[in-house]
Amino acid sequence: MSVRERVGPASDLLPEDGVNALYAVLATLLAFALVAPLAWLAVDAAGLGSEALDFFVASETLAVLVRSVALVAVVTAGGVAIGVPLAVLTVQASIPFRRFWTVLIALPLAVPSYLGAFAAISAFGPSGPLSTALGVPLPAVEGFAGAAIVLTLYTYPYIFLTTRASLLSLDASLVEAARTLNCGRLAAFRRVTLPQILPGIAAGALLVALYALADFGTPNFMNLEVYTQFIYSRHRAGLGGYAALLSLQLLAVTGVILAAESAIGADDSGAYASRGNRGAAELDLGAWRYPAMALPALVATAALVLPIGIFAFWLLRGGPGYEFAQLTFSWTYGWNSVKVSLVAAVASILVALPIALRSATADSKLSSLAARVPYVGYATPGIVLAIALISFTLNAAPSLYELGRDTVALVVFAYVVRFMPQAIGSIQTSTMQVDGRLIEAARTLGRSRFEAFRAVTFPLIVPGIVTGAALVFLTSMKELPATLLLRPFGFDTLVTFIWRAEEAGLYGQAAVPAFVLVVVSGLSMAVLLAQEDD
Repeated sequence: MSVRERVGPASDLLPEDGVNALYAVLATLLAFALVAPLAWLAVDAAGLGSEALDFFVASETLAVLVRSVALVAVVTAGGVAIGVPLAVLTVQASIPFRRFWTVLIALPLAVPSYLGAFAAISAFGPSGPLSTALGVPLPAVEGFAGAAIVLTLYTYPYIFLTTRASLLSLDASLVEAARTLNCGRLAAFRRVTLPQILPGIAAGALLVALYALADFGTPNFMNLEVYTQFIYSRHRAGLGGYAALLSLQLLAVTGVILAAESAIGADDSGAYASRGNRGAAELDLGAWRYPAMALPALVATAALVLPIGIFAFWLLRGGPGYEFAQLTFSWTYGWNSVKVSLVAAVASILVALPIALRSATADSKLSSLAARVPYVGYATPGIVLAIALISFTLNAAPSLYELGRDTVALVVFAYVVRFMPQAIGSIQTSTMQVDGRLIEAARTLGRSRFEAFRAVTFPLIVPGIVTGAALVFLTSMKELPATLLLRPFGFDTLVTFIWRAEEAGLYGQAAVPAFVLVVVSGLSMAVLLAQEDD
């Protein structure tokens, strides 16, 4: 029985004509809401006239382009080099405590990379706490190498999780057949396993590449000028046209990355389709099973133990800062983070629910459009979206700009645009798992379409709704550039306070909000891993 056959008629909530009209309106509104602000970047860039080409080919612009692309390439390669072996170890290898290592090495995904950068720059260096503890002056961690290391440590879980999912659904009998044909372990992995899990690796690599390209806080803390810093500095200097041109360039690079992943992972059926004989391909490490634990232990230490230890150090002993700097943490900042993220989560669910229901139960072009359009916002870097919203509202809708300056409306809108696809995917997956026979049984008992949905379908998709809301909430809590640029005057959150503390060098002041953000963000991994039946 196919997925479509098993799905209940969730679209029966409304008559067919009403459903089509509703989704036509939703698709149109979403397309306009997403494209209009981004399209305004072209208007701003066009205002440069002939200067646009000069700036586009300027040596400084080309240097930023090369540096940004190089960072993406190094971080993606590093993520593959770490994530794939860890996935193989936790799925197929005979190492002890596999479930423990699975959870532990997935947790760095819950830590914002800029917190890792913040911990690294405060820990290393001749006067850092690690140098003091070891009695040996250590070099500072900054620049390209520092940014690449930190980003790799906090993005490899994307590749780890997608590769792990592919390995769990792999038909192990294929590997066993290859072994009976005198293929060694390495040859069997290269010829059989790797082609099957390549789409999963590509999916994770896409997320890593997009993250590395769009990240704002980590390169800034590491004093590395890439696209996001270049755009931010031009925007702060009042050079709106140049910032818009750079934003369009960044979107073009994003499009190239999406196209490359699409070419690699065009046929992803092998990565996620369940095939039975699951988990039978065991890799017996023998006496090496205990030394093999050194890899996940080393990675977890660098990504988790070190930053948490540094935050604890600054919390207990205070930290350096400027003599006259005044910066005091208030729990109001935490409440502000919760408030705007909660509103964004609720708004995302309200918009995502009808889109996900329709796309899961219909094959029309309209429903497909409504489901795909929001992913434009998901692939748009936060700094680009924020600048586009500011420019669009300031020039095309001044009343909305004033509303955004006085309220959190623009912040919430940016969160919804960026993170709503997480809710769509989660709800859509839950809906596609509903057995249509349950809906038919309710209808034969005299229930109306709405009553059948309320009594049968909705309770079954509640876990997907909750998961989607949790993901939107927790990713909104960590969003830095959009919050920094779109927040009302005098409105601080956990992430903006950490930003101010880093700028002032007040590491001790940032310890409490960093701890709070790590703990709250860690809930996202609890939600994700709770869904895995290993």
